[in-house]
Amino acid sequence: MKSNSNQLPQLAVELGARFDEAGFELALVGGWVRDAVMGRIQNDLDFATNANPERILEIVKGWADALWEVGIEFGTIGLQKNGHNIEITTYRAEAYDENSRKPAVQFGDSLEDDLSRRDFTINAIAIVLPEGSIFDPFGGMNHIASQTIITPGKPEQSFSDDPLRMLRAARFASQLNFTIEDSVLKAMHDMASRLAIISSERIRDELEKLLLSNNPRAGLEVLIATSIADIVLPEIPALKLEIDEHHRHKDVYEHSLIVLEQAIELEQIHEPTLEPDIVLRLAALLHDIGKPKTRKHEPGGGVSFHHHELVGARMAKKRLQELRFSNDVVKSVTKLIELHLRFHGYGTGHWTDSAVRRYVRDAGDELLRLHKLTRADCTTRNKQRAAALSRNYDGLEARILELQAEEELNAIRPDLDGREIMEILGIPAGPGVGKAYSYLLELRLDQGPMSKDNAKAQLLAWWNTQQ
Repeated sequence: MKSNSNQLPQLAVELGARFDEAGFELALVGGWVRDAVMGRIQNDLDFATNANPERILEIVKGWADALWEVGIEFGTIGLQKNGHNIEITTYRAEAYDENSRKPAVQFGDSLEDDLSRRDFTINAIAIVLPEGSIFDPFGGMNHIASQTIITPGKPEQSFSDDPLRMLRAARFASQLNFTIEDSVLKAMHDMASRLAIISSERIRDELEKLLLSNNPRAGLEVLIATSIADIVLPEIPALKLEIDEHHRHKDVYEHSLIVLEQAIELEQIHEPTLEPDIVLRLAALLHDIGKPKTRKHEPGGGVSFHHHELVGARMAKKRLQELRFSNDVVKSVTKLIELHLRFHGYGTGHWTDSAVRRYVRDAGDELLRLHKLTRADCTTRNKQRAAALSRNYDGLEARILELQAEEELNAIRPDLDGREIMEILGIPAGPGVGKAYSYLLELRLDQGPMSKDNAKAQLLAWWNTQQ
């Protein structure tokens, strides 16, 4: 069967001709083929060949705009051509030893064998070059049509070769809105413990792609159902044990998924809008993970979760660090979790300017994300209460904008600097200056901007109480 030649990038045809002239096979494989079948074109191209890495280098030198050999030990040569990122890999198989985190690569000699060892049939379709014929030995085209995720061979063998494929199945469920075939789900459940040999970085990358998809709930529900979440993100299934303190949700797990979905919606409809944002999505998913550890049964049958935001922030920090997320991501997510209840703590919706200043100061660079997370955290089915919370937060955001215009809230600092403090008090640099600076900052947050004379008078009055 021929592919639509108009869809094939010209450079793929050129590259196929070069390999053909050199006496080697070349096929376009993987995600580009799958997405092209689905009517979606991407920029990255993956090729498979029976040429070894050294011969690949000989064939593409002088044609590629840039070359890199980082993956050469795994049979992969990377290059760039006309703005396309390209990888060319020798036919191969990957398998993990029982106690190894690194794949043992074996080179193969046929395209069908290479495709048989790929993760799923939807990724085991090839376009043979340079003629452009489609080679689909495992029915991947039909599985794209039926929106089914299934392995080319037995799923147990596929997941034994590379256990990370179990996470990839959940990720594709989220990204493509496909259904995972029952035998594949069973193998994922039975073999979940094999993920212990996979590096934290590879697990993190798959989780991040899942969460940045259009429908992360689908993948997360797969991870829960197969017990994989118990290994890679155990704080999430633990939420199913908890009942929301307001009894408005089936469980805190369901509430957290709703908050995640609402945060995703707010990325696009709440100004300023965001591209899919891993920090906001992680904060939304993890914002209540402190509840299991803080649950307390109150007299009269109620349940409380006092300080769950602080406990949850510590738990999130530990988990994200173990998954090797960057320090910036960890810091931002934990701050959002710590602050996600702050708005509700003020209660009535009548905020003093001092409270607004402190809210902005504490949120810092995460203020815009905090706006979205706080709004997303409202999942009540009571329409009047939801509308009231929304109005209150509208009012808060409006007041923040007013104060930002009047007082430069994003750069709140005392009305006297350190040098002026030392001159007024007649003291050298040291702890005393720091205490005085902190006092003036609190004064600034409480009262807003003041004149230098007023600030000096209040500083001297306070200093006299410290002697």
